[in-house]
Amino acid sequence: MQTNLITIKEASDWASQYLSREISASNISYLIQYGKIKKHQTNGSIHIDIDDLKKYYLSFIGNREIHWKEKLGKDLNWALSFDYLREKDTTKHVHRLHPYKGKFIPQLVQYFLDNHVDEFKTHTYFNKGGIILDPFAGSGTTLVQANELGLHSIGIDISRFNCLISEVKLHDYDFLNLEKEIRTITSSVTTFEAGNNIKSFENELYSDLNLFNTKYFPSPNFKYKVYRKEIDEDKYGREKDKEFLVIYNQLIQKYNIRLIQNMQKTFLDKWYITNIRKEIDYAFGLIKNIKDTKNKRILAIILSRAIRSCRATTHSDLATLKSSQTTTYYCFKHKKICKPIFSIKGMFNKYANDSLFRLKDFTKLKTDAFWHLQSDDSRTVSIFEKIKERNKKFYELLQKQKISGIFTSPPYVGQIDYHEQHAYSYDLMGFNRKDELEIGPLYKGQGIDARKSYIKGISDVLINCKKYLAPGFNIFIVANDKYNLYPAIAEQSGLKIVNKFKRPVLNRTERDKSPYSEIIFHLK
Repeated sequence: MQTNLITIKEASDWASQYLSREISASNISYLIQYGKIKKHQTNGSIHIDIDDLKKYYLSFIGNREIHWKEKLGKDLNWALSFDYLREKDTTKHVHRLHPYKGKFIPQLVQYFLDNHVDEFKTHTYFNKGGIILDPFAGSGTTLVQANELGLHSIGIDISRFNCLISEVKLHDYDFLNLEKEIRTITSSVTTFEAGNNIKSFENELYSDLNLFNTKYFPSPNFKYKVYRKEIDEDKYGREKDKEFLVIYNQLIQKYNIRLIQNMQKTFLDKWYITNIRKEIDYAFGLIKNIKDTKNKRILAIILSRAIRSCRATTHSDLATLKSSQTTTYYCFKHKKICKPIFSIKGMFNKYANDSLFRLKDFTKLKTDAFWHLQSDDSRTVSIFEKIKERNKKFYELLQKQKISGIFTSPPYVGQIDYHEQHAYSYDLMGFNRKDELEIGPLYKGQGIDARKSYIKGISDVLINCKKYLAPGFNIFIVANDKYNLYPAIAEQSGLKIVNKFKRPVLNRTERDKSPYSEIIFHLK
């Protein structure tokens, strides 16, 4: 036995001491599972080579900050990388209630909203009992974090579906009633059978796929070899993909599985296998009949989250759809042959339980701070009048102290179509889309005209929102300003950029993980 082999527990203790922060046994197991370090089996126990672990941390931790600063500049504020956080920290409680492209991590919001100071943040900008505005509320990260800190909050977003995501995060629930409703709907969805052959087909497919992957993509050894570049992943993956496709097509014929829907007009027609579409329609029919509005909304979000995961695409392309995938394929994310999903049942049950857990978890942290969400155009919305219609007490508070400031992340010019990213839910729920009112959408590109339109759009939002701000307000805008548009935006809005915080964006989900930064502009 090699003397440099240590147990997972010993590796956890060593890494914790080496990095001066807690590294759990599950963190070490994660590195083994994803092929970052090699697993050694000795006498029935799992061991790792401490030299292998040292190399990983030296290359990943020690050099990452240096490498990123070489690429992005010495002015990079590494403290705002939050590189010490685990994924479960950055997606805590309701922040993972529904996927949303382009959102910032809650710790970034908390850093600027809470009342601590450090060598980079030398002032306190907001205090408990103050009021925060986010005119591009998205999935509600600012509002949720403001609530945790005891700040009142207002969110405006042009997308009705975005507001729905935020609302279900912030509502108070009768959990006994909600749990009963979730159990009833989940049971009905689980027992519903849209096609007689699907279950038998999936069972045989899963069995064949498991045997094939165990033989040709043994985990974690295969991942380790890919990580070390000992295998040409593209070439090997393509070869084995073709081999298994023969087995897959034989099963499709054997069980007479219909993959493509008859109609190809809507998003739900084009991106879902026939069986899944039938299950979606059945589940939504049940949800529409729920009487309690809050319960109906959270179950609609659970269904939306489930059907997003069940689109006929590869795991790598789930965030940005490229082409429909109705066959098995080599998966770059999981390093094996993966299959399309043929039923929403598993995802619906998983997300129902997860959503309930997350809502309860957030309830422990919630305060009684006011919050208001409005689906509207931030360039023209009459904020106080809208709140007056729905919450008189909040309106009275606004009349006394006005809004302390803004923390927001507007759309980045020409990067995301915000309505289109949730097209499946717009189709399902029948909300009116307002794509034409988006600022800086992907479909308008990043050319000169698009940039001019973007500058005017963001400036108009700030000009409108300034009317509701208290004297001495602070505005923080998180932006990827690669075209240097924000000096012009500040000038047109009658504002001054008083500080800039440049932060690296780590833990991106795309296959392209090139060094990337964003700026937090502080305006007054």
